[in-house]
Amino acid sequence: MRCPSPGPGAPGRPTAPPPQRTPSVSAYTQWMARLLFALAVVVVAFTVYALIDLILTDRARVRALNKVIWVFIIVLLPAIGGALWLVFGKSRRQRGGGAGLIAPDDDPAFLGGLERDLAAEERIRQLERELAELDDDSSKD
Repeated sequence: MRCPSPGPGAPGRPTAPPPQRTPSVSAYTQWMARLLFALAVVVVAFTVYALIDLILTDRARVRALNKVIWVFIIVLLPAIGGALWLVFGKSRRQRGGGAGLIAPDDDPAFLGGLERDLAAEERIRQLERELAELDDDSSKD
């Protein structure tokens, strides 16, 4: 016959330690998580901006490396790759063009357009006069 075992609170039986409460997430940890999330969003946005800028940039303005290599650099090194692209990979001015913008009074295409506009306006005035003369002739009959 077996002896009945003592219950959990019996003096001969050791009691289990009370369950430990899991520590709550501190305010510092929450703040740090939000900061890291915001930083990740900024890095992703900057990487997307650098990729789109690379894709839309003319080949003549790409320095140092090929566009395909720049894509790999930007994707594999997100924040650093985008910064490298903007600093070293993209030239600020178009090559071979010399001056970028020309003032309207120095631009032959703009001046030629003005001359065409003046000629067209003169032709319209002449046609209006001829039309008015035809109207006067038809009203006299």
